[in-house]
Amino acid sequence: MKTHPNLIAVAISLSLAFAGAAQAGPKAALPAQLPAYAPDRPLPVPNIVKKTLSNGLEVWVLPRDGMPRVDYVLAIRNAGYAADAADASGFAAQLAALLNEGTAQRDSKAIAETAQGYGGSVGASANNDGINLYGDALVSNAAPMLGLLAEIARTPAFPDGEVKLAQANALQALKAAEAQPSFKASRALLTATYGDHPYARTQPTESMISAITPQQLRAEHARRFRPDRALLVITGRVTPEDGFKFAQASFGDWKASGEAIADTAPARREAKPSFVLIQRDGSVQSTLRLGRPAIPVTDPDYVPMQLASTVLGGGFSSRVNQNLREDKGYTYGASAGLQAARAGGRVQGGADVRNEVTGAALKEFFHEFERLGQEAVPAQELEDTKRYIAGGYMISNQQQGSVAATLANQWLMGLPSDFLGQYVPRIRAVDAGQVQALAKKYFVPADQSIIVVGDGKAVAEQLKTYGEFVAPAK
Repeated sequence: MKTHPNLIAVAISLSLAFAGAAQAGPKAALPAQLPAYAPDRPLPVPNIVKKTLSNGLEVWVLPRDGMPRVDYVLAIRNAGYAADAADASGFAAQLAALLNEGTAQRDSKAIAETAQGYGGSVGASANNDGINLYGDALVSNAAPMLGLLAEIARTPAFPDGEVKLAQANALQALKAAEAQPSFKASRALLTATYGDHPYARTQPTESMISAITPQQLRAEHARRFRPDRALLVITGRVTPEDGFKFAQASFGDWKASGEAIADTAPARREAKPSFVLIQRDGSVQSTLRLGRPAIPVTDPDYVPMQLASTVLGGGFSSRVNQNLREDKGYTYGASAGLQAARAGGRVQGGADVRNEVTGAALKEFFHEFERLGQEAVPAQELEDTKRYIAGGYMISNQQQGSVAATLANQWLMGLPSDFLGQYVPRIRAVDAGQVQALAKKYFVPADQSIIVVGDGKAVAEQLKTYGEFVAPAK
């Protein structure tokens, strides 16, 4: 008898809830009469059938039963923020957003109506390492939908009117973002962590947005989009033969032009800590960010660091959140952990706290950082965290579109296709000694930069213990 996917999701959700409750400690202990957890269900390893077209485009087809739908993700490596010019921070997001606002054949309205007529949708997004284009449709429209996605990827027109509208919207969004202390804190921490590396340049600037032209967008599209730096993932009710046929028809004559963009240089792994206070007159709370350079996704420490990060600050039941929110009442939420990409990564923590507990909150963050390195994580807490990670990973990859997106993003970051099925078993293999060793390596308080956005008159005295704070460089 087949178990309905929704029932599986409910069961896993309940498992996560119980695991999170157990992770919270004695106050949330489970009733003694509950039966033991069942063994974790392994994430089904997809049967990926692969082919590389003559132009270098990689095609992965994952046949799946279920909904009569096909999902596509086209990933373009070296097309994301890391490819932006030093004076054009955040440009990749604007490039991605404008791809489906008009092609050589259709305007933005026609694109949206065509996608809806196929029973699906299209879209695009940017990250550090690339740009992803998404599309889905009913099985009966699988071939024409991929044709539409290819049209958007290969022949975007960047019409003047759409570019001007996007500029106006982006400037308004930036104005709103600049009013948020979290935006300013994140920008300062990116600089402290990555220095002049491209990974520090992900936030848009007014000068970049104002300088965008259709000609610039077309030139950057031609430079970044090429088949020999692309992967097409196809999932759903489709055979490998049909998937490859659709891909050949839509992308087979796509030609690369010019020289390919070089891979992003490795980001630094160490940096002298910075102490930055960004003045916000009259603020009644402080926005805290702390962190240091760390590792890329392909580093051997990556998987155990995911476990260490989740114990420390990766969920409601994590240590920093339980300490600063539940025990101390300093904040509505605190987090900490690893943020990683293809060429590098960073350890990051943060919270918004009341002025009067700014220094105390930093003290508790560093207490938890040190405790993770000084004491082995108890067996039950480690087991609960592993279950939490495994359950979340399984839920997030249940739908075929999510599986396609996960595979595409992992490929952009340099991970092999079988990492999808390896992740949970590798998490389960991590022991308390590895977690403790990683904490001693990456969560040492003295190595962390500290960014504070708040009213200096109210909090400066509390910060003296942690370093000599300065205003950010202009």
